[in-house]
Amino acid sequence: MNRVSRRWFLTATAATTLSVTVTGCGSSDSKASGATGNVDFWTLQDPTNPVQKAAVTTFNSTGHGKVTLSVIASDGYKDKLRTAMGSAKMPGLFFNWGGGSLDDYVKAGKLVELDKMLEAYYLPSALEAGKVDGKLVGVPCRGTQPVFLFYNKKVFADAGVEPPKTYADLTKLVKVFRRKGVTPFALAGNASSSWTELMWVEYLVDRLAGPVLFQRIQDGDWSQWQDPAVLRTARMIKDLVDDGAFGKSFGSVNYGAGGTSTLLSKGKAAMVLMGSWEYAVQQGEDPDFAKNGLGYVAFPSVEGGKGDPKNVVGNPTNYISVTTAAPKETAAEFLKTTYSDDYVQGLVEKGEVPVTTNAEKLLAKAPDPAYAKFQYDLVQKAPSFTQSWDQALGLTLGTPLLTEIQKLFNGQSTPEKFVSAVLASKK
Repeated sequence: MNRVSRRWFLTATAATTLSVTVTGCGSSDSKASGATGNVDFWTLQDPTNPVQKAAVTTFNSTGHGKVTLSVIASDGYKDKLRTAMGSAKMPGLFFNWGGGSLDDYVKAGKLVELDKMLEAYYLPSALEAGKVDGKLVGVPCRGTQPVFLFYNKKVFADAGVEPPKTYADLTKLVKVFRRKGVTPFALAGNASSSWTELMWVEYLVDRLAGPVLFQRIQDGDWSQWQDPAVLRTARMIKDLVDDGAFGKSFGSVNYGAGGTSTLLSKGKAAMVLMGSWEYAVQQGEDPDFAKNGLGYVAFPSVEGGKGDPKNVVGNPTNYISVTTAAPKETAAEFLKTTYSDDYVQGLVEKGEVPVTTNAEKLLAKAPDPAYAKFQYDLVQKAPSFTQSWDQALGLTLGTPLLTEIQKLFNGQSTPEKFVSAVLASKK
C-alpha cells in the first residue's frame, strides 16, 4: 500500500468521462459535497461483516472523513439498493456482484470510474467482473468463489480410479461408477436449483469456444447463441443425462446438507461440480469428511476445444462500488483498506481466499491452508475467470436462461429447442 500515490483519483462514469486529479471528482451533477466528509457504506449481511466493521473503525480514526456501515439482510438487498440509487439518498459505497448488476447504474451516471492504478493490487482475472465497458467501477471486497469438481476420496480409492483430467476421462468415470451403483455426479435439479446446472453449461461452452463467446453475448450480441459450441454443449449435456451421470432422480434433489452435499459425503455420489463454498457446507455437516475425505480438482479439458483448461467460471468475488454521492478523498482512502494486510488477513481467518496480490503470503493462517492455496492458485493462473452467467446477464436475461437450462436437463427440451428458446428469450 505504501507505493500507491495519494494522487490516485476517481473519474465519473457518466455520458462524458471526466479526467480529473485529486482536486476534482465526479460528474458535474455529483452530489458529493467536497473532498472529505461522511460516506454511507451499504453491505450485505454475511460472515465477513466483522472484517468490514474493523476496517471502518480503523479508517474513521485517520482523519480522512467518516464511513458509516449499514449491514443489510440478503432478502431484498438488491431491490432496496435499486430504490435508493434512484433517489436522493443513495449510498456513497455499496457491496455488489459486479457484471450485469452494475450496468444500469453506469448508464445512469451514478458510479465513478476507479483509477486503474488499483489493478496492481488484485489478481487480473478477478477484476474483470468489476468492469463495465472496460471501465473499473468495482474493487474486490471478499474472497473468490471459483467452481470446480469436488470428489469423495474413498469412493475413488475403492473404484481404483483417479479424478478426471480430460472430458474423455470424465465420461469413462460415469460408466465406472454406474457399474458400482454410485451416482457419478450429485446434481441439484429441483425447481429452485437451476443455477447448479448452469455451471455445467458454462464450463463446457468455455472449454469448447473459450471465454470470448460468452463475452460477446454479455456485450449484447445475442445471436452468438447460434455458435456451434452452444449446440454441442447442449448435446453433451443430453448425453450425460441419458448416460445416468446425474442419476435418475436429480430433479427432486436440493443443494446442500440433506441433498447433494450429503450424497457426496456418504459415498452415494462420487463427485459434484460446485462453487468453493461447498467446503464450508461439508465442514458444517461432516467436519471429518471435509478434513480427510473431500478431494477437489479443476474442471477437465475438452479435447479439440479452443478454451484454455486453466480458465475458471464462478463468482470471481464481490465488489465495492463508489457512487457520485461520495466525497472523493474519503471514498478513495477507504478503498485502500480493501487490500491492506489487516483486511486481507481478516478475510483469510474467516475462511475466505482473497484476490489481492498480497494474499498468498497470508494463506498459511487459513483454516485449511492447502485448500486455500488450491483456490488461490486456480484463480491466479486463470487466463480468464468468467462470472456466473446469471449474475453477468442480470435478472431480465439471466432468469429465462436458467429456465431453459432446467428444461434441457429435465428432458423437456431438445438441444436444438434449447438454442432456439434462448435466442427467443431476448425481446
